[in-house]
Amino acid sequence: MTSKATVDPEVLEKIISALETLDFGTVQITVHNSQVTQIDKVEKYRFSLQSKDPKSKS
Repeated sequence: MTSKATVDPEVLEKIISALETLDFGTVQITVHNSQVTQIDKVEKYRFSLQSKDPKSKS
């Protein structure tokens, strides 16, 4: 099965935008019948823990 499906330029632009605006996380592309049907972008933010006790040096 060799199908040459083309991707809509608007869809490609959305994928590129999702990747360019992501520092940490995932971009998931869902395909159905050789067509992109959904793009999910999950961003992750990580914060370092700081001790509330000023004497503690964790």
